[in-house]
Amino acid sequence: MRPARRTTLSILLTAGLLWAGHGATPAVALEPAPGVADLVADIDQILADARLTPARAGVAVRSATSGERLYTQDGGKILTPASNAKLVTSAAAAEHLGLDFRFTTSVLSAGRRAGSALTGDLYLRGTGDPTMLAADYDALAARVAAAGIRTVTGRLVADDTWFDAVRLGTDWSWDDEPYYYAGQISALTASPDTDYDAGSVIVSVAPGDAAGRPAKVSTTPETGYLKIDNRAVTGTTTDVLVERRHGTNTVLITGTVADGYDEWVTVDDPTGYAASLFRTALSRHGVRVLGRTARGATPSGAAAVAERRSMPLSELLVPFMKLSNNMHAEILVKSIGRKVSGAGTWSAGLAAVTSFAQANGMPTLRMRDGSGLSRVDGLTPDGVTGLLLALRSKPWFPTWYGSLPVAGAADRLIGGTLRSRMRGTPAAGNVHAKTGSMTGVTSLSGYVTGADGEPLVFSIMLNQYLSGAPKDIEDKIAIRLARFSRTAPAEISAVPLRETASNVPELECSWSKPVRC
Repeated sequence: MRPARRTTLSILLTAGLLWAGHGATPAVALEPAPGVADLVADIDQILADARLTPARAGVAVRSATSGERLYTQDGGKILTPASNAKLVTSAAAAEHLGLDFRFTTSVLSAGRRAGSALTGDLYLRGTGDPTMLAADYDALAARVAAAGIRTVTGRLVADDTWFDAVRLGTDWSWDDEPYYYAGQISALTASPDTDYDAGSVIVSVAPGDAAGRPAKVSTTPETGYLKIDNRAVTGTTTDVLVERRHGTNTVLITGTVADGYDEWVTVDDPTGYAASLFRTALSRHGVRVLGRTARGATPSGAAAVAERRSMPLSELLVPFMKLSNNMHAEILVKSIGRKVSGAGTWSAGLAAVTSFAQANGMPTLRMRDGSGLSRVDGLTPDGVTGLLLALRSKPWFPTWYGSLPVAGAADRLIGGTLRSRMRGTPAAGNVHAKTGSMTGVTSLSGYVTGADGEPLVFSIMLNQYLSGAPKDIEDKIAIRLARFSRTAPAEISAVPLRETASNVPELECSWSKPVRC
C-alpha cells in the first residue's frame, strides 16, 4: 500500500485556519477553488501508478503569475535531475556570459616572416567552441595560406589553456566514456556535424563487396586520429558494435552489416584531434609545418593570422537545450568560470552557477557538473519552479524560453527531446519544458498554459524506479495542467495514460543516435 501523501489540498486546508482580527474568533478554513482541488486529486491519482511504489517522486506546480502553490509532493526533497540541471546551467550562462557571447578560435604566429616562410611556431588557440567543424579548421588553414605563409619552420602548437586539463566531469561513469554524450571537454575541440557533439566522430559501417567480406568503414570527418580495428563482415542482417576501447583511440568494430550503420564515438584528447584536423587542412592548402605538433600557451605579442568566431549564445542555446547537449553544458560552465573568476575550471564555473541559482529562487541545490550526467547532482522540484518563476523577469528570458523543447512539435530543432511526446493533446505546442533521462531517472520541468489562459510552472522528478522510463506519467501530469481551470473540473480519463509517451527511450532521445526520435 502506498503511504498517505500530504498533498497541496491538505496543505491549503491547514493554511486556511486563519484568525480574524486580533485572534479572538477563528475563521473557517478556506477551501481551495474547485478546479484546484480537482487538479490535486487528479495528480495524486496519476502518481498512484504502481511503477512508483518503490520509487521517489517529487512534483511541484505553481501559478506563474502569482507564485501560488497549486500542488506539491516532496517538493523540497533533493532528487537526481538528470538533464533538468541544464535549466540552471543555461540560465546562468545567459546571465553571466550574455546572449551575444561568442567563442573564438585563433591562429597566431610567433617568429619572423621571411617571404612565404614563418621562422618560428604557429599557434592554434581555442576557447572551447563546440561548433567547430572540420570545415571551419579548413577555412582557418585557407586564411593562413591567403596570408602568404607557405612554410612554418617551427612547430604547430595547440593552445588549449583557456580551460584546465580536466577532461571528464566528477562522478561520470567510466563506461560512458566512449559514447558521444560523455565526450571529453577541452578548449580546443571539434564536432562531426551541426548537432555539435564536441569531441566526437561519426563512424560509418557499410556492407563490403560480398557476403562474408569485410565491411567498409569511413569516418566523418575523415581523420587518421582514430585507429580503426575493423572485424565486421558483410551479412544478411545488421548487428554491429562500434566502440572505442577505454583509454585509447582504437575503435573496435565487430558484427555483421547488411545496411549502412552510423555510430557517434568520442575521441581521447580532443585537443590532439582538433590539432590533427588543422594540420591536415594546412597541408591541403599548401602550408608545410616542418616541426612537430606540440602543446603550450601562446606567447604574449604573437601576431594574429586568422580567427573564427562562433554563433552567439542566443543561437547556440537552441541545439544545446533542444537536443540536450551535455558537452555544451560543460563547456559553458568552464566559460562561466573563466569569465567570473578567471579560471576555466568546473569548480569556478559551478560556484558561479550555484550562486546564480540561489539568488534566483533555488536555495537548495548540489551541482557537480553542468549537464546532469553526474548522479550526485541534486535539485528540488520546489527549487526548480522557483527558478522558472524568477527567470520570467530576466531581459533575456524570451530567447532562453525559446530554446526549450516544445511538446509534439515535429521539427527537431523546435520540439527537440519532446517532439514525439504529447502529440494530439492540449499540451502539444503548449508545454515548453526540459526533459531529463538516465537509467532509473526521468524528469520534466517547464512552462504550460492552463485551459483558462493561466500560465503555470511545474517540475516533475521521478527517481529509482525499477524498469521502464515512466515518461507517460510526466506527460499525463503535463496534459492535465494544460487542461487546468480554476472553475471547471477536467476528466482525467480523457487522455490514456500509456499512450502519451509511447516509444520514448530511456535516454534522452537525442542521445539515442543513430535513431532520431
